[in-house]
Amino acid sequence: MKVVIVGAGSVGSSIARELLSHKHEILLIDLKPEVIGRSGLRGAHWLVGDACELSTLKDARLEDADVVVSATGDDKVNLVVSLLAKTEFGVGRTVGRVNNPKNDWMFDDSWGVDVAVNTPQLMTALVEEAVEIGDLVRLLTLQTGVSSLVEFTVPHDSHVIGLTVGDIDWPEDAALVAILRDQAPITPSRDDVIDGGDELFFVTTIAAEDGLRALLSAPDSAGGPVQAAVEHHGREAQAAADDGFDG
Repeated sequence: MKVVIVGAGSVGSSIARELLSHKHEILLIDLKPEVIGRSGLRGAHWLVGDACELSTLKDARLEDADVVVSATGDDKVNLVVSLLAKTEFGVGRTVGRVNNPKNDWMFDDSWGVDVAVNTPQLMTALVEEAVEIGDLVRLLTLQTGVSSLVEFTVPHDSHVIGLTVGDIDWPEDAALVAILRDQAPITPSRDDVIDGGDELFFVTTIAAEDGLRALLSAPDSAGGPVQAAVEHHGREAQAAADDGFDG
């Protein structure tokens, strides 16, 4: 895979180093020629120039890139590069670094950004994920703000403990994709029983997050979704028992 990284500072260089270790073809673009010598990157290609200029991007043959990563410390540059990559060169995937959280709303498909990486927001999410038990935590925004990866740590007094994945009527636009239990990932099936301390990971639309939060976090009330699941489970068990007696 050919990846063009704009900005060879600490962030861009770190990304390049990881991608090089995975055998990808890397081209770094930066205004300052001195970064080439101090980067310590072996195997990367370099282009010195202003990535906001079409001529520089043409020299980089951006149309051949699979991914363009805008990783500079200037949000304006990252937006312009993403927009040019998408509209002028038809790059299939763009990743934009968000430096100021106040600018996060601009990093969407209207500016050619497929994936926005908001480092302050991500660090906040990781802190909350480590300390918040019993609340839904958004870890990552996907598809230009349409969907997200969220996490929920099941409290030991949760009303979902003892239910199977199939017992619960999950929101339509939320999919349980993994359970982390005792530091081991589990691919969830309908028969997996939820236990206290489980970390549940969902891919969900942002619009469905509130419904998922209400289902998991709020104490259950009579007639609520979890209570309905329990009653349904009980009816199924009773029906199975009756069938057994009939035989």
